[in-house]
Amino acid sequence: MNIELEFSGEIWYWRGPAPWYFVTVPDEECRALKAISGAVTYGWGMIPASVRIGQSAWETALWPKDGSYIVPIKASVRKAENLDEEDWVTVQLEIHQ
Repeated sequence: MNIELEFSGEIWYWRGPAPWYFVTVPDEECRALKAISGAVTYGWGMIPASVRIGQSAWETALWPKDGSYIVPIKASVRKAENLDEEDWVTVQLEIHQ
């Protein structure tokens, strides 16, 4: 069974030792992810997912952060979709159970 979610969010930049761009999953969708997390996580709370923004699709893992989940946005996707920090995007997630 697959879980499909779609939401919009703002791209934000984490300036840590390994900088990266993310979109935070909204509360309602996080509740759905938490409900299945025990069956799909592969460690540290990471949830494998297929992601689509615009015409770009890729495989990644959702990261747990502060009681939510965040979606890492690859540099190749940001370039292909002409995206930057503070841009709003529609994210489609598919979680395989």
